[in-house]
Amino acid sequence: MEDKNMAKIKVTQVISKNGETKRQIANLRCLGIRKLNQTVEIEDTPVARGQIQKVAHLVKVEEVKSKKK
Repeated sequence: MEDKNMAKIKVTQVISKNGETKRQIANLRCLGIRKLNQTVEIEDTPVARGQIQKVAHLVKVEEVKSKKK
């Protein structure tokens, strides 16, 4: 079961992946990023945070403000 109130984060690739290791490129793919300047919105989980940490020099991270009903 997924928690509907889980926080989300926006991840944008701001630097090219050219010259990076295969592992770093794979982390970008697992985050759902394929192109430069592409932005994806993902759930804020420990797994996602770990992947972001490995490619922190390539991406920009923003927290998405949740809309409360």
